[in-house]
Amino acid sequence: MDADELGAWLRLLLSPGIGRQQARQLLQAFGSPQAVFAQGAADWQAQGLSARVLPALASAPPELAELLARTLDWLAQPDRFVFTLADDAYPAALLSTDDPPLMLFAMGRLARQWHDGQLHDASQCVAMVGSRNPTAQGELNAREFAHALAAQGVCVISGLALGVDGAAHAGALDGGGSTVAVVGTGLDRVYPRRHLDLAHRIAGQGAIVSEFPLGTPPLNHHFPQRNRLIAGLAKATLVVEATLQSGSLITARLAAEQGRDVLAIPGSIHSPQSRGCHALIGQGARLVSSVQDVLDEIGWRSPAEASPSPERDAETEGSEHLLLQALGYEPMTLDELQRRCGWPTDQLQAELLGLELDGHVARRPGGVFQRLFRV
Repeated sequence: MDADELGAWLRLLLSPGIGRQQARQLLQAFGSPQAVFAQGAADWQAQGLSARVLPALASAPPELAELLARTLDWLAQPDRFVFTLADDAYPAALLSTDDPPLMLFAMGRLARQWHDGQLHDASQCVAMVGSRNPTAQGELNAREFAHALAAQGVCVISGLALGVDGAAHAGALDGGGSTVAVVGTGLDRVYPRRHLDLAHRIAGQGAIVSEFPLGTPPLNHHFPQRNRLIAGLAKATLVVEATLQSGSLITARLAAEQGRDVLAIPGSIHSPQSRGCHALIGQGARLVSSVQDVLDEIGWRSPAEASPSPERDAETEGSEHLLLQALGYEPMTLDELQRRCGWPTDQLQAELLGLELDGHVARRPGGVFQRLFRV
């Protein structure tokens, strides 16, 4: 794509008052952004545009020249690409949705593969989403499910947010597989900043993509908007942990509307972080209790040896420990646990510390302890 063509796409993207649907309508009518801007007011109005937006189409936005220069500089660096609706490398999975973005900015090893003709295959991808403030068990589930899926060759899609998203990306990378982060900012920014190192790792083994031009800050309304891309790039969406108000339920709804499978991991009936998953299961989402459930749902035919068995792992990782039996799987304070097991405080604290270090127990805010179930 030369500078003139890129500039025309960016101009269409930036035109005030022209939404994605209207922009796609103009492209369908006239064939290309350059052709769109070669038309006159009467031609645009014939496509249903109101008179108030016509001035926005008639003149280039003042920020266009600077954005074009910045984008060209960005594209000059390795493994950085822009895919438009007119490109053969544009993910076909997004083209089949109701609201594909005009442009996708992408960076990373996987983006290079798409550019070189190894097209994105949604049938080999699972989206993993969930709470930004998960329980220790929820974060562990996200990491270990992603690790096992990646080890099987499944690409994990998520949103680079704190909590479940970050754990899913990290688990996929640790599993030696690929992962795609769909972000709500321009690709010259990393949000949240604490995921800067994680973003570099994702670019090395996968891809980071955005529909927002360079320089776009992390605005609140961008994150629900990008959720449709997380769902659209995957065969199925797995909700790991979510409250009833979680944005993850938006992703699940969008996945269902796009004809994708929706899956959810259940949790305690007393945990607010599980109520969103329970609601989805009540609405027909598949209840997931193992990685094999996910692989079966997407029709994955790779060998299942790498898929872990939760029942086996739980039995072999200290289930006979008396303190773990007393703790069960519900969050519990030190006093409650002491009443249940009857141990002296010093002994109880020492045993809990050892279990924390071994990864069997997590200490949660408020002095609460919770047993971790290994995936």
